Amino acid sequence: MVRTIAKKPRTLAHKDIPVVIFCGGRGTRLKEETEIIPKPMVRIGDRPILWHIMKIYHAQGFRKFILLLGYKGEKIKEYVNNYSLYANDFTHTHGKSSHAIKYHGSPAENWEITCIDTGLDTQTGGRLKKVARLIKSPTFMLTYGDGVADVDLHVLLDAHRKKDRIVTMTAVHPPARFGEIILKDGEVTGFAEKPSTTDSFTRETLINGGFFAIDSDIFSQMPDNEDLVFETDVLAPLSKKGELAAVPHRGYWQCMDTIRDTEVLNDAWKAGAAPWKIWA
Repeated sequence: MVRTIAKKPRTLAHKDIPVVIFCGGRGTRLKEETEIIPKPMVRIGDRPILWHIMKIYHAQGFRKFILLLGYKGEKIKEYVNNYSLYANDFTHTHGKSSHAIKYHGSPAENWEITCIDTGLDTQTGGRLKKVARLIKSPTFMLTYGDGVADVDLHVLLDAHRKKDRIVTMTAVHPPARFGEIILKDGEVTGFAEKPSTTDSFTRETLINGGFFAIDSDIFSQMPDNEDLVFETDVLAPLSKKGELAAVPHRGYWQCMDTIRDTEVLNDAWKAGAAPWKIWA
């Protein structure tokens, strides 16, 4: 089904398109780490996974980020606020009436980061709705703060503009424990938690890969409700209306749900074989 409302131009440069990142969940399956820090701050190598995610976008021209904070959000605020310190060597001069700090260089990333506290127990859809006032562009990007991929965001945006739907997602081949999306001719037609053997012969088994291009029109269809879940209360209804498209991503994709996932990512990083590292 194609919308009849007037469309806004969507040809902004990537640097002017905001990237919204869900950073507020409790990460209960990573309890060993998340009792102390929020899930996006769990490290791959010597940097939080959040940094790796932002670098994927930055390497492809995106500069503006909006972080949707919740559980232990102050840890993310501290990291963002002190990023110049973490990213560089420095000299700190003591013994004067005012301390002085001199950085030996500057961060490699010229990004703009907005941190928004969206509530401790707010669900994903509710978090997104709370930043509607900050989205001034007709299109924005969205992802989760716990997964990396070598996704081509140019392809995703181009497909979004061509398909003319409210949301376009990446679709990836899942580990067996995930449910699936039902994809037909580039559009999501439904969701299935436990795909049948028969279905696997007739269509690709794919899941939500977590990288989205979205029209700001979406906010007019979202109520102010902190219990709103993005996947079930927003995406699923859009799929029924024919407003959810998908682009298969056949490259690398890995989420970080468990300690084992963290080990897999860290092993790849330490070995210099991290496929999501698309930056120099």
